[in-house]
Amino acid sequence: MHFSGFFIASHPEPVRQAIDAFRRTLDENPLLTVEHGMFGSDEQNLERKVREAAAPYLGGRADDIALTGSTTMGLALVYHGLQLQPGDEILTTVHDHVVHHEAIRLSAMRNGASVRKIRLFERSADATVEGIVAAVREGIGPKTRVLGITWVQSSTGLRAPVRQIADAVAEINAKRGEDQRVRIVMDGVHGFGCIDAAAAELGVDYFCAGTHKWILGPRGTGLVWASAENWERLRPTIPSFSDLELYEAWKDDRPPRGPNVAARVTPGGFHAYEHHWALASAFALQQQLQRPRVAARVAELNGRIKDGLAGIPGLTLHTPRDPGLSAGICCFELKGKTPDQVVAAMLTRKVLASSSPYAVSYARLAGGLMNSPDQVDQALAALREVAKS
Repeated sequence: MHFSGFFIASHPEPVRQAIDAFRRTLDENPLLTVEHGMFGSDEQNLERKVREAAAPYLGGRADDIALTGSTTMGLALVYHGLQLQPGDEILTTVHDHVVHHEAIRLSAMRNGASVRKIRLFERSADATVEGIVAAVREGIGPKTRVLGITWVQSSTGLRAPVRQIADAVAEINAKRGEDQRVRIVMDGVHGFGCIDAAAAELGVDYFCAGTHKWILGPRGTGLVWASAENWERLRPTIPSFSDLELYEAWKDDRPPRGPNVAARVTPGGFHAYEHHWALASAFALQQQLQRPRVAARVAELNGRIKDGLAGIPGLTLHTPRDPGLSAGICCFELKGKTPDQVVAAMLTRKVLASSSPYAVSYARLAGGLMNSPDQVDQALAALREVAKS
């Protein structure tokens, strides 16, 4: 039984069929398929069709979506594209994933900005919306120009109150000049596809997420959403194939016309196009399943997991019981056993759990669309055996 579906997607049938169809077409005629699919008219352009499929789910415009290969790539493109200077500060938290911290560290090495990390809570299980928002308010200083946060932490399972954080930052920004305002960069991957919220309406400036986890998209796909105004603030890092103006400017030996846009941040080069183009089918599937129904199912399963975990002697639950502060990942530890020992013991009982790859690691169970309430009960029964062993 798979309780680590958030790690990387097993392609559902519609996505698998789309990948296979594009692969056959590419193998039969790679030149014309790529020329039409990447450089043809709007009606032929398959990359544009992916953006158009993603836009309704995101709640934004297709033209405001850059396509990437992962959350990692998206975060790197944003942080390296921000026009920061020595004296500017990037504020993040101690709870974020290594790739978020590394994207910040590597960009700061180039632009000279300083980096500071704050705690949002002392114990994740006891965290509150008010406490988290207060920590952000207190953490933002006069030199802070960027706030890096995570929607759902894979370390603790905590779901950040993003809308409330964004509102607090907006109040601070209202008293600042344009160049002194704080921009929010969010790792949204573990909320994107399991929470009933439109990413473009959360109030963050840059939303970065892989689409090969909860969205169930092809492996090696992701995106960044930002408003047109925020794309203008960013400098592209990797040459792009997605905006014809860049090619025309190169031919004419002149700077590109117009402001920066999402397409110019979409990395160029030849990719595994059958995976990139098939992402449209994943968003079509999500629209068919309906985001509220998916979110309700994920909440039901993980609420059942947390209720069961809370009743196991010697087990400490680190994910908040409050469904408003959690999503699809449940983190815990068993007294006397390391997380890896718990995972190994669960595997012998045919339950695929996982451990969080952090300095302080916890065991994890995550209920997703591939799971049923009966499977949750079986996994909890297996864990009770492990706790007694």
